[in-house]
Amino acid sequence: MRLSYDEATEAFRAEFVDWVEHNLPPAEERTEPVLSSAHLPDWARAWQRRMFDAGWLVPGWPPEYGGRNATPVQQLVYFEEIARRQIPRGFNPQGLSIITPSILDFGTDEQKQRYALPTLRGEISFCLGMSEPDAGSDLAGLRTRAELQGDQFVVNGQKVWTSGAHHADYCFCFVRTNPDVPKHQGISVLIIDMSTPGISVRPLAMLTDPNEADFNEVFFTDVVVPAENLVGELNHGWSIAGGSLAHERGMLWISSATALERDIDQLIQTAIRPGADGRRLADDPVFSSGLARAYMEAQAMKFMGYRGFAKFARGMESPEHSILKLYGSELGRRLALETTEALWPLSLDLDAAPLTVHGDDPTPWPTKYLISFANTIAGGTSEIQHNIIAERILGLPRR
Repeated sequence: MRLSYDEATEAFRAEFVDWVEHNLPPAEERTEPVLSSAHLPDWARAWQRRMFDAGWLVPGWPPEYGGRNATPVQQLVYFEEIARRQIPRGFNPQGLSIITPSILDFGTDEQKQRYALPTLRGEISFCLGMSEPDAGSDLAGLRTRAELQGDQFVVNGQKVWTSGAHHADYCFCFVRTNPDVPKHQGISVLIIDMSTPGISVRPLAMLTDPNEADFNEVFFTDVVVPAENLVGELNHGWSIAGGSLAHERGMLWISSATALERDIDQLIQTAIRPGADGRRLADDPVFSSGLARAYMEAQAMKFMGYRGFAKFARGMESPEHSILKLYGSELGRRLALETTEALWPLSLDLDAAPLTVHGDDPTPWPTKYLISFANTIAGGTSEIQHNIIAERILGLPRR
């Protein structure tokens, strides 16, 4: 087994790293904060457009879509560097990684020009209208209704956990267009202008900071949407849903594995330093054992990802993605929990000791523990991943 890349691939990596070092905007230019996953300050728009023009936004795509026709292995090392250097590739992740690929796969030429390209260039942003109060993991249970009336749809219903909806220009919205067929067969996708009358957005305050909000409730009351905004065929939205989530998971394991390695490296460094109470985490045998186990599991996850990618590059089926999604999010949650428990009284006061903060990340570990639950939900809940693994990989019967 050769766990290295050839010279051509390393040259591709070096070219990208050199470009980043000469083009990444300095910190003093990034003063305006990014308020949500659909908020694009001017400097963020300019940076994304710079990546697009240079072919580094989505390198596996052709130049007209912000790429350079990179091979699968070249794309892999690109995402390795993105994760390792924490390079902000784009600030509307659902627009860049889920919605734009879906429009390119299923949309009309006009939709590609009107929505996909401006999203790639950082000119507009999207939110993703999937989850509802009674249809979270079970997307097929959605109830938001779209009735076709002449050359327009009239939309009524509600979405929830809609990231960035209060800043998004458009919503890539899954709606029910035929209630009289099996639930998977009556779903369609509409692109909805978020400035349309009848749309109400209510941000949901974050548990970790009541002054921050990315999630939203979105209410639709007699919202009129042109029929030309239908993506794909009427009542065939379920296939788009599968494709959308597949785009999201494609290289997600790289960022997850790299973030875990980074957390573990920082924990090793902080564990050997005395905290505010004079004790070292390294002297706690339970913590040390848990950290060693997390290190081994993070390494196993990384190499499982490489194995899955090798299969994908050869055109083989790769069941590893669902395993990696489950494994990475649950390992991250457990690591944050064990660290918080080891901090003991310090975890109750987020300002008590530097030990609660790791490396350049200002987020205290107790806060990271609260945030970690989101990773077990976004992109497919852990429960759903268990079902997928059981049924599609292990061949177990449905309940």
